Amino acid sequence: MRLKLFAFALLCSLSLSGCAEVELASHVTKKAFPTTTSASKGYFKVGNPYKIAGLTYTPQERYEFVETGVASWYGPNFHGKKTANGETFDMYDMTAAHKTLQMPSIIRVTNSENGRNAIFRVNDRGPFSKNRVLDVSKKGAEVLGFQNQGTTNVKIEVLSQESMNVAQLAKQGHATRGYEIALNNGRAPAVSTQSNLALANADQKVQRRLITQPRAIAPVVERYEIASLNTMPVNAVAESMKKIYVQAAAFKDSNAAQAMAHALSDFGVAKIVPAQVNGQPLYRVRLGPVKDETHANMLVSQLGQAGRYGAIVVVD
Repeated sequence: MRLKLFAFALLCSLSLSGCAEVELASHVTKKAFPTTTSASKGYFKVGNPYKIAGLTYTPQERYEFVETGVASWYGPNFHGKKTANGETFDMYDMTAAHKTLQMPSIIRVTNSENGRNAIFRVNDRGPFSKNRVLDVSKKGAEVLGFQNQGTTNVKIEVLSQESMNVAQLAKQGHATRGYEIALNNGRAPAVSTQSNLALANADQKVQRRLITQPRAIAPVVERYEIASLNTMPVNAVAESMKKIYVQAAAFKDSNAAQAMAHALSDFGVAKIVPAQVNGQPLYRVRLGPVKDETHANMLVSQLGQAGRYGAIVVVD
């Protein structure tokens, strides 16, 4: 089996499209090959477009992202195996797998069925079955209250500043393990020094045992005013705040954004929203506002069916 996997990887090295499809081989074959090395600190990764079961996924580095759908969890069968960004999976960490978000990134996940929410660090790819949008660790499923039922409806929100912080740390070669544990326990490791992050890593096993009930974390997502989902009906959060849009793409070049906006005319009125990200201009192409998240998700699906992948739902 190992020989077949090696031959497959060698063949893919000779084909650009094949390489994109084998990018997640470490994730897909976790059950077959247990890790024998010690826990790895992992590395920053976005990755190339890839195909799984005939579907194409396009990873992107995003610091504004909202998504709803079904989440599942994974644990014992993958414990100790390698994640997609090179870490060793620990089912007692507060980590998650997503198909396209950069690794690592920090997300708030809300269980729409009971209102519980917690913070996770994305360090893996998946899930790739039954239209699920997220896989969380066994510990994460316990915290969100759906371990026994297996799946639940969730809302995923990227925490902008925290995601930028862990990305900076990972790009500099630093470990980010434990960052999400510290955030769930009301601590924010500093990016400028490693002392706080080292502390979070050192007592990680103790801290993660403290996460037994979800906590209302102060909203820190840039440009969003997210209320505590423990005290407010989940489906009413976005609708009660501002307006909901579908962001089809974002470009550094304004002309490219204008061309995209024109190309989207069949889907509704598209507008260009300029912004600054890391000191660089960015032009976001958005459709809307739309009536609610249900209609927004339908629009995202329509765009995907038309071959325009990567659209996301945003609240502004």
